[in-house]
Amino acid sequence: GQGGIRSIYLLKLNIQEIMLYEHVLYSAKTFTLLKSEMVRGASKYLFTASAKRFYIKDVKILIPATWETQPNYARPKTESYSEADVIIAAPYMNYGNDPYTLQYGGCGEAGRYIHLTPDFLIDDKFLQIYGPRERVLVHEWAHLRWGVYDEYNEDKPFYFAPDKSFEATRCSVDITGIMAECKDPQCSGIKPCEVDQVTGSPTKKCQFFPDKKQRTTSSIMFYQGLNAITEFCNQDSHNAEAPNMQNKMCKSRSVWEVIEQSKDFKASVPMNENAPPPTTFTYLQGGDRVICLVLDVSSNMMISQRKERLQQAAELFILQFIETGSFLGIVQFNSEGKILQELTHIEDDNSRITLANHLPNLAEGGLNICEGIRTAFRVFRNFDQMTYGDEIVLATAGEDNGLTSCMSEVKESGAIIHTIAIGPSAAKELEVLSGITGGLQFSATDSPDSNGLIDAFAGICSTGGHFFNQTIQLEIARKKTQGKDWLNGTVSVDRTVGNDTVFVVTWETMATPAIYVFSPSGQDYSADFVLDMALKESHLKIPGTAEVGDWHYNIDIINATSQTLTMTVTSRAASSSQPPVTVNAYMNKNSANAQSPIKVYAEVSKGYLPVLGAKVTAFIESDTNKEEFQLLDNGAGADIIKNDGVYSGYFFKFNGNGRYSLKVKVQGSEKVTKLSFRKGARAYYIPGYHENGYIFPNPQKPPVSEEDLQSDLGSFTRTTSGGVLVVTGMTGSQSPNFPPCQITDLDANIEGEQVSLSWTAPGEHVDQGTASNYEIRMSATCKELKDHFENAILINMSGLVPQEAGKREYFAFKPEGIVLKNGTIIYFAARAADTFSIKADISNIAQATIMLPYIPAVPEDPESTIDITSLALITVFSIIGICIIAGVSMCITKRKQRRRRRTAPAA
Repeated sequence: GQGGIRSIYLLKLNIQEIMLYEHVLYSAKTFTLLKSEMVRGASKYLFTASAKRFYIKDVKILIPATWETQPNYARPKTESYSEADVIIAAPYMNYGNDPYTLQYGGCGEAGRYIHLTPDFLIDDKFLQIYGPRERVLVHEWAHLRWGVYDEYNEDKPFYFAPDKSFEATRCSVDITGIMAECKDPQCSGIKPCEVDQVTGSPTKKCQFFPDKKQRTTSSIMFYQGLNAITEFCNQDSHNAEAPNMQNKMCKSRSVWEVIEQSKDFKASVPMNENAPPPTTFTYLQGGDRVICLVLDVSSNMMISQRKERLQQAAELFILQFIETGSFLGIVQFNSEGKILQELTHIEDDNSRITLANHLPNLAEGGLNICEGIRTAFRVFRNFDQMTYGDEIVLATAGEDNGLTSCMSEVKESGAIIHTIAIGPSAAKELEVLSGITGGLQFSATDSPDSNGLIDAFAGICSTGGHFFNQTIQLEIARKKTQGKDWLNGTVSVDRTVGNDTVFVVTWETMATPAIYVFSPSGQDYSADFVLDMALKESHLKIPGTAEVGDWHYNIDIINATSQTLTMTVTSRAASSSQPPVTVNAYMNKNSANAQSPIKVYAEVSKGYLPVLGAKVTAFIESDTNKEEFQLLDNGAGADIIKNDGVYSGYFFKFNGNGRYSLKVKVQGSEKVTKLSFRKGARAYYIPGYHENGYIFPNPQKPPVSEEDLQSDLGSFTRTTSGGVLVVTGMTGSQSPNFPPCQITDLDANIEGEQVSLSWTAPGEHVDQGTASNYEIRMSATCKELKDHFENAILINMSGLVPQEAGKREYFAFKPEGIVLKNGTIIYFAARAADTFSIKADISNIAQATIMLPYIPAVPEDPESTIDITSLALITVFSIIGICIIAGVSMCITKRKQRRRRRTAPAA
């Protein structure tokens, strides 16, 4: 499954991990609030919200290595920063204490992590804004574990309901409150909401102030801070009309209905007790990184220059990728394991060169992977008698029927095993090893123009959250030359990186190529390369901080021998005060049967801020094929939220069983790429409360300016590996024909006597190519479109020729047989089909509405604007003048008759 979620609030055994980031300073208050208030309180709140099914049994807290060691701190096993469920770290901007969950999968799919800031934990001013911390944690946990979504919508805080009144976007609709707007940024007074003269809807300044006292108990995914809110919305209380992400992503199902379909729910039963058992806390503190390379030297390595390619990639790992301060050992294995180098402290370039000189130069004999692993355990125990938390990088090319014999030993060791499968015949159990130990998975093909081994070693960078020590991959290029040929290119060094910048060139023959590297100002570094003829490698380390701009390189083959050239460029952060731009790539599955497309994601960020406007290209390589396609951050297709820094796409061109490796390349352009703030899956910033006829406002949410965000990042390049997908169950090499992807952003509005529709075009196959045709239907009720799409009125689309996937489609028509008048609401849904008439899933349901708003003249009381008692007697949104509005509304799949509590507008 997605996200590496290894802990869960269940009744049995499973554990949550909370990671305190390295730069979080020690605070006794932080510890106290983590334990007694937030976590223990969240356990009780979750127990109630889940009808006694879930609570927090165990919590592991990973302590920064910079904190003073305490006797009760244990050493981590497989726990790590990259696997933590909750990360406590600074936001790296002036504002940004919103608790949020990085969530970019579909409905019911787990998120990546919850991010809380130290200020949120210790500053009580946030209690009035977000509510008690324990309630916020449960809200975010529902995002993380069960893949549900928020029930508010900051972009569309109000919607026009079928009974011709405005409602605040919320769940349940029984939550009461006041609609009003603040007079000034400090909200020293309030006034009636103004109405937009063009759309007829409340202006952006209009806000919903919920009543402090409520009679309803749901829902946690709207606003958990109200005392009365103790439940998730269920089928009875759900407001399926609200235009929020929960309705959009989960087909109008309630949060509780989604949770009921989870594996957690199906594996649990309600408890008889009235309170959950106490939570157990474990404190873990790691030290320096300890790694052992375990390298295959069997006869399998004689094929396709595997031995030489492994030597070059391992040397790059030693010379460039592994962080200074780490401890590294080297083991070789065939039918037996052998220690080539005990753990050595990497302090400087000399220690790196010493380690590189101990790389194996052998390819003979049989294969026993367990012997290699056991030999690495000896290396660890020789160092400190322990294996907990130590890492193994296992690279092997052969099959081994005896690998299962050491699985239990591996699991008990507490070591983390990263696996690199070389070629098509590498042991199929490798991914099991990495899976049970929390390690990474990679594969490298034997293709002469593949960079898989270097990509894999580059992907095994620090997982400890140390942004400033992390090796950043700027370029990994490879070319199979034909005769007298060359490899050239441009690498952009941006202002977030530049320290420890290294260029490394590798080749295959005894003839050394001519290498040229020029800085942005034209300085020639070609003569500064250090040559290693034994490994056919040459490297250049730029002194100090590399010059910002475009660096140019050219590698010329002097003789006519065909061979493979590679250029690898890495760097580190330019400053310890600002994190660099990074990219992390994932697939939503690590195993599949090729019966459904795979979602591919690339998260581009600077610290915890998303980076927008980048060009992101995914490469997926199998033993027989290589596919290249774009990942987009457009809120369509596989992409859930537009402009959140997560670039998404589908992979579906399977060509047989085996391993498929992912690599992502990111390019940022001057004045195009910029920073933004987090969107989606955030705790609601409540503007204030209404109680006893008065508004009690919170401080207005601080605006984030372009200047604060340093919006222009300049040009940059990044590459990263995204792991491996194992495909099984295919009977041939032909991938199934997948239909166009679902349209998720259908929009509708009425302009005069015409209805205008727009949406992002899907592809002929999922999100690639051009669909054959569209089917769009309309109805007076969204329930008909949802439950009986084929029975709704079909719109004549013969005049529209579909565009290529990703383009914006526009279609306008005059509806026949429908009188457009005050209060008219028309619902629309669409789907695309391919040339084989295979149809996509039905889109979101869009709503077009005509309404007649009126804005009465309301005198203001300049001395007492906070008292809204007199204002509440007037209805702002009485209907008397003509205006047109458009919006997106989700339909009610099943709704019981009940008395609705309407929002009272301030007048």
